[in-house]
Amino acid sequence: MRTYFYRAVLAPLLLLISLPALAATWVIDPDDSHVYFKYTFGGDAYRGEFKNVEAIFEIDPMSPGACNFSVTIPIGEISIDSPEVLDYLLDYELFDVDTWPTASFKAEKCRLESLNTFVADGTLTIRDQTHPLSFPFKLNVETADGRIRFRLTSEVTIKRLEYDVGQGYWANTGEVPNDVVIEIDVYAIQQ
Repeated sequence: MRTYFYRAVLAPLLLLISLPALAATWVIDPDDSHVYFKYTFGGDAYRGEFKNVEAIFEIDPMSPGACNFSVTIPIGEISIDSPEVLDYLLDYELFDVDTWPTASFKAEKCRLESLNTFVADGTLTIRDQTHPLSFPFKLNVETADGRIRFRLTSEVTIKRLEYDVGQGYWANTGEVPNDVVIEIDVYAIQQ
């Protein structure tokens, strides 16, 4: 049992040792990466996806405490099952994509929590509202097609009204609650 435990713990460490010792620039792998948002409307659960998210990560996988994240989300490229819901989301009362076409997350500090988890402290900007936000990430390093890449997964709840996503009728939280869950499952490759 002890041998199995050591192998389970040492395998990720050995993979990390093979990575460059200095911080490197990593970019999102668009083919395998997803950023979802989950909400309820009238008590029913829904999920949409932010497509074509651009992200640059300056991170040393050997020392994730030193990081610099820059994420840009093109709001106009939301993917959702209903064209009618999409029209509502892009309208001025919700995202107002004509005025604010992108949202962004920037982090300059990370806190290592365990061997494969850390928290990225930064700011999220949606519309013209910027607020501090901490993303708890799980980090896995793997190889794909002979290249090393890392996978970041996270889930965080934001209050949409803090970002003015909900004007007029949509400011009412009776039909659409204030809580929106952001679910991240992204892969990054070294640039």
